[in-house]
Amino acid sequence: KAMDRGITVISWDSGVAPEGRQMQLNPSSSALIGNMIIKLAADNLPAEPVSEVAVLSATTTSTNQNTWIEEMKKVEGNYPNVKVVGTVYGDDLADKSYREAQGLMQTYPDLKAIIAPTSVGIVAAAQAVTDAGKIGQVNVTGLGLPSEMAGHVKSGASQSFAIWNPIDLGYSATMIAYHLAKGDVKAEPGAKIPTGRMGEVTLDDKTEAAMADPFVYDASNIDQFSSIF
Repeated sequence: KAMDRGITVISWDSGVAPEGRQMQLNPSSSALIGNMIIKLAADNLPAEPVSEVAVLSATTTSTNQNTWIEEMKKVEGNYPNVKVVGTVYGDDLADKSYREAQGLMQTYPDLKAIIAPTSVGIVAAAQAVTDAGKIGQVNVTGLGLPSEMAGHVKSGASQSFAIWNPIDLGYSATMIAYHLAKGDVKAEPGAKIPTGRMGEVTLDDKTEAAMADPFVYDASNIDQFSSIF
């Protein structure tokens, strides 16, 4: 094995089995993602009265989305200006997600935001809001790709959304590999590893680390990133 020969081996983004690497760098963590998706809704709504927001997810069995929504609900109390009124599932199909978003607006006539923690769902929801003539009334946020969301940010259907920044992820992985190879730090539980301009990461008991909060995209930076991914 490479590691037996003194070669530094880390994994990042999609992990490899623990015995095949010294540490794994995840783009973010479930708790950070869950907090970010509700924060983005709350930040673009008035302090009072309480606004109704709903979730458009992928499938009922999507492990990632279910975990993020659970984490989001854990911190809902931190955002007293929003109330999560329902969750629907578009199965990561554009047409079904579109219909589900339409259904949310009919079921909850006072709905102020749709949170879609799926790149298919967020685009479909933004299109549904646009077609319903509800830009400015219903804000669409969640997790999406800049290239697919640029038009919806410019139209105002989405004030902001998030996803990890692949530039930051590649940079952080390189910095971690550099410090491990140099021997500045060891990949062991609790270790803090410098990541240059990104700060540092802390390894958990499985020698995994979360890079950062998901990166927020809005009108100020959408053009820069939509040409990249």
